[in-house]
Amino acid sequence: MRIAINTRFLLSHKMEGFGWYTYETTKRLVENHPEHTFILFFDRSFDPKFIFGSNVIPVVLRPPARHPILFIIWFEWAVFRALKKYKAAVFFSPDGYLSLRSKIPQISVIHDLNFEHFPQDIPAVPRTYLRYFFPKFAKKASKIVTVSHYSKADIAQMYGIQPSKIDVGWNGVSDVFKPISESQKVAVRNQYAEGKSYFLFVGAIHPRKNVKRLMQAFEMYVNKGGEKQLVIVGENLWGKGTIDDELIQPKTKRQIHFTGHLPLTELANVMASAFCFTYVPYFEGFGIPLVEAMRSGVPIIAGKLTSLPEVGGEAALYVNPFDVASIARAMLLIESDETMRQKLIALGLERSLQFDWNHTADVCWKAIQEVAST
Repeated sequence: MRIAINTRFLLSHKMEGFGWYTYETTKRLVENHPEHTFILFFDRSFDPKFIFGSNVIPVVLRPPARHPILFIIWFEWAVFRALKKYKAAVFFSPDGYLSLRSKIPQISVIHDLNFEHFPQDIPAVPRTYLRYFFPKFAKKASKIVTVSHYSKADIAQMYGIQPSKIDVGWNGVSDVFKPISESQKVAVRNQYAEGKSYFLFVGAIHPRKNVKRLMQAFEMYVNKGGEKQLVIVGENLWGKGTIDDELIQPKTKRQIHFTGHLPLTELANVMASAFCFTYVPYFEGFGIPLVEAMRSGVPIIAGKLTSLPEVGGEAALYVNPFDVASIARAMLLIESDETMRQKLIALGLERSLQFDWNHTADVCWKAIQEVAST
């Protein structure tokens, strides 16, 4: 069988959410099924490390698809023609986008519908594209894979899709995330937090990630005697610079450290060195950083909405993400109650074992087999 995969987010210099999902699933699909041929569609020159086996045919399709107009050209012309040229039996798309013109079976991985619930958080052009095309992709797909039971229910309700058409495969976690030694933690703290213990956020600087309220909560925490720093890892999703922090006092700003994007191994060290991981988005389809924190032996403060309780289980201290005071109280509590902190660490290490990229890839492979046989 010849299986085409949308791998446009495999970017060696900047791997983020879609990229890591594509990497972890595609690598396992290729390596676990050498009897099949995998045609990987890139939208620019690719790193040879992404050619995961001799059963891969890499194809660069132009133009680079990084704007809604170019999305349409890429999927409706370049991908459409390539699927015919390479005689693909199935098209698997880890970022959810499909070719509406193609008649071959297609699988869309829809991670979440944040743009439907909070359209004001997204610039007008990509918002218009997403809200117009994703209902069409959902209906076009022979099968949908998603990353949480929350997202499955949301997709089914929002787009009128039969639940039986949607499979759930939780995200996994990279093996680089693990506890590290105290001496390593000291070196990381010296580099990123002036040698001090810190709360940590990891994710795109985007409204739904709720970083502004997190910073306001941190200021409240500091004003009530909190002694930790705050480290924020991530870049602005829409390229508009850092977040608005005009209301944060200069004293508090000196205790907040922005790192920008970090390579995976460095991110793992920063995660494992944190006193507590603070992750309070008001909308999330899964929340991989929660699992990364658990695997690293770091306790979690998490928002209590959408998929986060499904992922965190009993291994997180939950807060109302819209209530700044609630977040600040949790930060003060976890600083003062070491017994609770150690309990969350133990629960997190145990729960993290439930999240495995091999299982995710197996769910994707089952979907491929199912649509290929129809």
